[in-house]
Amino acid sequence: MTPMEKAGWTPLPHSDEDLERSKSVPDTPQTRAETYRLAWNDPDFMTRRELRAVRLQLELLKPEMILAERGIGSTVILFGGARIPEPGGEAWAAKNETQKKNLEKNSKYYEEARKFARLCSQQSATSYYREFVVVTGGGPGVMEAGNRGADDVGAPSIGLNIVLPHEQAPNAYVTPELCFNFHYFAVRKMHFVMRAKAVAVFPGGFGTMDEFFETLTLIQTGRMERVPVILFGKTFWKRAIDLDFLAEQGTITPGDQDIIDFVDTADEAWGIISRFYKL
Repeated sequence: MTPMEKAGWTPLPHSDEDLERSKSVPDTPQTRAETYRLAWNDPDFMTRRELRAVRLQLELLKPEMILAERGIGSTVILFGGARIPEPGGEAWAAKNETQKKNLEKNSKYYEEARKFARLCSQQSATSYYREFVVVTGGGPGVMEAGNRGADDVGAPSIGLNIVLPHEQAPNAYVTPELCFNFHYFAVRKMHFVMRAKAVAVFPGGFGTMDEFFETLTLIQTGRMERVPVILFGKTFWKRAIDLDFLAEQGTITPGDQDIIDFVDTADEAWGIISRFYKL
């Protein structure tokens, strides 16, 4: 079935037909003018600041349509540091010996993320990869481990990449047709949580903290249903954040800490999800 047939019959020309027709016009000063371009096929026009609202809509719509066409109903998010190497790998982000030692020590979380993604993907297979599909930020470190774990068992996985000032390419384990790229952080984060049935957070930096706390805020305020939020690395997180202190200070409600579970292994994490959903 052609894209036009999927869209349904119409007596009017489809946009893809007119796009091809527009390429066959005579080459004249008029047809070379920027104003002559079809508006939606004009990069200079589409990237104007006045078109921000349209670009926001497109970034929301494109992945939404593709995931819906694929039949993906739910996901499991893996958040975590891009700088964490795989066991035995180079701590490429280390700026000193202390960081090198700690990043190499934390490489165990790469392996746990990979194993956790395998467990999620094995469950996903029972729904023909429509439920519990692994989604990551598409980059290196923990994100790579998540996509790699899904790939280990022949499962698809999603990568939600973001354009950054320094060069970043998707990791090699993201399913190509589920590999997306974003300009807007806000829209990217919406796509993370819109289908999330569980959130697994591994040691990471500012980006990981941002994603974790935004998800936590959505659940705490009732803007998002309660789903398992699992922090990998009890020692790491107990030192990185102190939610008991916030409760003591009255800045969160006593019991808000219970939104989170702390684990050290993939098996522990999957056990929490299995019990929550009675799998």
